[in-house]
Amino acid sequence: MQKGFTMAEVLITLGIIGVVAAMTLPTVMNNSRNKALETALKKNYSVIEQALNMYYAQTGERLLPEIVGASRLKLTIKPYFQVIRDCGQGSEGNEELIKKTCIPNYHNVGTPDKNSTNYKTFNGVSNIDLTYFDDGQFVISDGSLILIENRVPERCFISVDVNGYNKNPNRLGQDLFMFQISEKGKLLPMGAEGTTYYSANDEYCSKTSTNAMNGAGCTYKALTDDKYFSKLK
Repeated sequence: MQKGFTMAEVLITLGIIGVVAAMTLPTVMNNSRNKALETALKKNYSVIEQALNMYYAQTGERLLPEIVGASRLKLTIKPYFQVIRDCGQGSEGNEELIKKTCIPNYHNVGTPDKNSTNYKTFNGVSNIDLTYFDDGQFVISDGSLILIENRVPERCFISVDVNGYNKNPNRLGQDLFMFQISEKGKLLPMGAEGTTYYSANDEYCSKTSTNAMNGAGCTYKALTDDKYFSKLK
């Protein structure tokens, strides 16, 4: 006489499998997402560096903040990227762009439009001040959103949302990363010593910091700490 599993045993086994899957699937998905963000950041870092190098090759000079001046960084570097959509300085008045690809241009207004997707600090505690990202925007061929801050010459920031405006987590230091062009024309990951958002006590990259720009200084860590992305939640 052949012995087999009873219906009750089969159901119990399937139930156990379901519980295990429910417990492990979120971790697997989170790890996969974080690995994709890591890969995208490294790729975009390379793409931005290549753009600055192409500028140097064509002009014979490094792109220096003093050369660029105020509000001209986007016009200077855009020709060296594969741009698929130009958002101007921002998407004010164009709801279609707001919904699909770009953030509004807030000028000196720090309160985000409640109807748009808000970028948050590294730990998700608060919305960030989008005036640091609205002096020019464009989408490049892989869907990443490049955001420029260049209101004054000495503040040459190039930021990138590595998975696009409409994909979460939309947090500084998780999918939105900042870079700075130094006085000598070198592209520095924000958070490196000498950048605006460098802090020896991790004020700008911490799960506990309440600083309004928490996450701005995470780019350096994200590129140098091989466990950085595995720790993201």
